[in-house]
Amino acid sequence: MASQTLTIRKPDDWHVHLRDGEMLIRVAGYTARQFARAIVMPNLVPPVTSVEAARDYRKRILEVTPPGFTPLMTCYLTDRTSPDEIARGFSEGVWVAAKLYPAGATTNSASGVTDIRNIYPVLTRMEKIGMVLCVHGEVTDPDVDVFDREVVFIDRVLTRIVSDFPELKVVLEHITTSDAVDFVRSGRVAATVTPQHLVINRNAMFAGGLRPHAYCLPVAKREEHRLAVRRLATSGLPNVFLGTDSAPHERHAKESSCGCAGIFNAPFALESYATVFEEEDALDKLEAFASVNGARFYGLPLNEELVMLERAEVEVPHEIERIVPFHAGETLRWRLLA
Repeated sequence: MASQTLTIRKPDDWHVHLRDGEMLIRVAGYTARQFARAIVMPNLVPPVTSVEAARDYRKRILEVTPPGFTPLMTCYLTDRTSPDEIARGFSEGVWVAAKLYPAGATTNSASGVTDIRNIYPVLTRMEKIGMVLCVHGEVTDPDVDVFDREVVFIDRVLTRIVSDFPELKVVLEHITTSDAVDFVRSGRVAATVTPQHLVINRNAMFAGGLRPHAYCLPVAKREEHRLAVRRLATSGLPNVFLGTDSAPHERHAKESSCGCAGIFNAPFALESYATVFEEEDALDKLEAFASVNGARFYGLPLNEELVMLERAEVEVPHEIERIVPFHAGETLRWRLLA
């Protein structure tokens, strides 16, 4: 008989959007309940581009999360980012990584990088000091099909980055394609994987009508790609780790004439991952994926605290904090114990 509980080190989320203001107050606790640390995305309005802005944002997060949760801050890269500012924030322990958003790629990315060559001085400094580069891996060329943007980014941009900066630590975030899987398996970069890209394919956006709550960026791809990502996530490879990309938007912002991209998965992220790993007969690899690989990649200590999941049905509400969560109305097979 299979064990009815699973105990692992408390996990970390290596990619999350906690938002700001009222939304931060409403959603941050869901991440803090499940994770000890989280890499916090900097795509606020205005974006987090200075050490002072990152320090202030971290303070706001700490004010609304329980003791023991550690937000790990990131710098939003622009065409004008100063290598000295990057190095100062890193040396002062404010930033652990910098985030590359190709301009226009996703929510609040208009200030992002227009040409990768514009940040080569920054990447040179980051490589020298050992700072991680987190990458939203999509091109924004309107001539490129939306379902091909990750593949084209790998070919046009990412291969150049890893070639020109062989010692730079790079995380290709929220991977969605077998092409990304192959690139990660080569060992040239690390990757984060979201719950949604393990569970849904692109059909989910069109099941019986237009389904805005299944829309995120990068968009879910064909079933063959989902299966490839599942195999990678549950493979045990050390350069693959958990990153929810939880990105909350209120229901009205999703259900509109131009709905926002993003899936709010924080409330039941671990339950979702555990369900997938069990389906792949890989529960023995969940702890490495969720609690070990990311910390080691970032050079941080492993969490000492443990968490327990039990094999028990949990019903996901249709709405949380005026937001439709991932798996809304569904029943998951694992429950995180308080």
